Amino acid sequence: MNKQREHAPVLIFTYGNPSRGDDALGPAMYDLLESYKEESSSLDKIDLLTDFQLQIEHAVDLEHRQGILFIDASVSCSSPFTFQKLQAEEDDSYTTHAMSPSSVLSVYRKINQHEPPPAYMLSIRGYEFGLGKDITVQAQQNLQQAFELIKKMVQTDVADWGKQ
Repeated sequence: MNKQREHAPVLIFTYGNPSRGDDALGPAMYDLLESYKEESSSLDKIDLLTDFQLQIEHAVDLEHRQGILFIDASVSCSSPFTFQKLQAEEDDSYTTHAMSPSSVLSVYRKINQHEPPPAYMLSIRGYEFGLGKDITVQAQQNLQQAFELIKKMVQTDVADWGKQ
């Protein structure tokens, strides 16, 4: 008999391509959080997950959660980052291999026949997304500010995240 892995109540899901300059902000945040998890108990009830992009299969990763935080780089958000609550919405991305967080939430709703857990998007402002580029200094500063926000957020209940 296979024992099912127990899920932490909260999932922080970062994504992006580490080979494309500031698109690496998601994976870089994952690395910061992994290091922080080793030195702080404030992430004990949080699972961390990272990938290059969101896919339909990631809807399963949202199961048995009380809250989700998606983190990605953005060329269009304000600096240093934007933070917003997400709604499950079907969009055109569900037909591609790269999905939006709202579309993943919509898939969750379809397969589970109920609303997904509260979910939020932290978009960190990036500037250069060229292949083979390093993360820019400006984006690294934005990453640090976003990291400080997350450290405060994980000290509170997920129900209070929308008040950040």
